[in-house]
Amino acid sequence: MYDFIIIGGGIVGMSTAMQLQQAFPDRKVLVLEKEARLAEHQTGHNSGVIHAGVYYTPGSLKAKFCLEGNRATKAFCDRHGIPYLECGKVLAATNALEMERMKALWERTEANGLERYWLSAAELEEREPNITGMAGILVPSSGIVDFRTVTEAMGREFRTLGGEIRFGSTVTGIEELRSEVRIHSDRDTVAGRHLISCSGLMADRIVRMLGLEPSFRICPFRGEYYRLKPEHNRIVNHLIYPIPDPSMPFLGVHLTSMIDGSVTVGPNAVLAWKREGYRKTDLSLRDSLETLSYPGILKVLKQNLKPGLKELKNSLFKGGYLKMVQKYCPMLEKADLMPYPAGVRAQAVSRDGKLVDDFLFVNTARTINVCNAPSPAATSALPIGGHIVDTAIQQFHLGPRADSRVA
Repeated sequence: MYDFIIIGGGIVGMSTAMQLQQAFPDRKVLVLEKEARLAEHQTGHNSGVIHAGVYYTPGSLKAKFCLEGNRATKAFCDRHGIPYLECGKVLAATNALEMERMKALWERTEANGLERYWLSAAELEEREPNITGMAGILVPSSGIVDFRTVTEAMGREFRTLGGEIRFGSTVTGIEELRSEVRIHSDRDTVAGRHLISCSGLMADRIVRMLGLEPSFRICPFRGEYYRLKPEHNRIVNHLIYPIPDPSMPFLGVHLTSMIDGSVTVGPNAVLAWKREGYRKTDLSLRDSLETLSYPGILKVLKQNLKPGLKELKNSLFKGGYLKMVQKYCPMLEKADLMPYPAGVRAQAVSRDGKLVDDFLFVNTARTINVCNAPSPAATSALPIGGHIVDTAIQQFHLGPRADSRVA
């Protein structure tokens, strides 16, 4: 029997597994991952940004974990020889309304304890000659990394400490008994004293397997990207973000200098008809019915009908997508946008029609379940994992840690 079983080999699951094994090196920890390698879903399909914590409500877990995670991610990369670039982020305001919104962000960044600098139009042009704006905010601590590489390093550390990863194990059922938890997969059944699930796009289904009716449902949003032609690899010197519309749930299309030197444009946000549907043509009848039969998701779609239709139009027609970028980078043309893999965001939606904005956990006597891990979850993976381990110590009465390190 295992002491701990963790479902999910994304960055949150592997951070938790690694830190749990560090804290309790004599206990048996097993990670179940349905794919053939780590980080195959949200972790391996994100923008790679090491976020600073600009947008998040002061005092929220998002803000706390992001600030800690920014530093912890870079320190982890330094220890493991993983390349990253601390290129900084520039938010550019292009009109009077965005200027007002940017002033509110300026106050929020102060409340979140971030180093930041106000850029006049001239200073913005000096730093970013290809970006148009009335003013900007520079946040130096933002960076870029390959989070799949980070996750794989966590996996190696976990295995070195004695942990086990079992690939190709799709969980099909869970029994929480008085003294153990049994996890049934399509290949076998394993038992553990405690279960921690970090299952992303399948989080609500895991909760349901425990015999609970979740107070939320996962709604998959596909984020589509383009890659700029190689001749534009030096078009920007920082990560370039628009000023987000507070009435919209996501941040908008941005320019990201990737760790390999290329530049991506994106993401947008369109409803995906399959939870792991990375292509426009991917369709799952089960996933679609679960999405469209949930009252909360229908309310979200109704409340955001006009912007949702605009996002869908821009998904289908490159010209509309391009206009969102030309707003602050007018030199780009349609031919500059090349294909790039999409990602799918697991967004928890409450029954009353609200997007769950912060981290959400559902716990039972022998389980801890991460049910909403929104952006910046990859940046925040190390403090999230530490938080889960601390929760497990208290909830499961595990006794003192052997190692108090965070990664």
